[in-house]
Amino acid sequence: MARAFAKSFYNSAAWKHTSKAYAASKFYLCEICGRPYKIVHHKKWLTPENINNPDITLNWNNLMCVCLDCHNRIKEDNEKSKLRNIIFDSDGNVIDVKD
Repeated sequence: MARAFAKSFYNSAAWKHTSKAYAASKFYLCEICGRPYKIVHHKKWLTPENINNPDITLNWNNLMCVCLDCHNRIKEDNEKSKLRNIIFDSDGNVIDVKD
């Protein structure tokens, strides 16, 4: 569920267009495990400070298609401040997935 400060962004035409186009470019598959995607995820998380910055919110380099399981794992790991299962490079790209 979108955090309160981001709800209007996620309901915007710009996000809907961008997320649909991005998902299509990835063949609607999770970029981590290859299963059907459910969410277009922001690698650099949206905050009240960056929500109006299209270089973060709409930039394809900051997006990733993920299934619900992989998204929940990313979210859980972020909340723990540990990315045990998914390792990212400095640009937010997945470089390794540990089982």
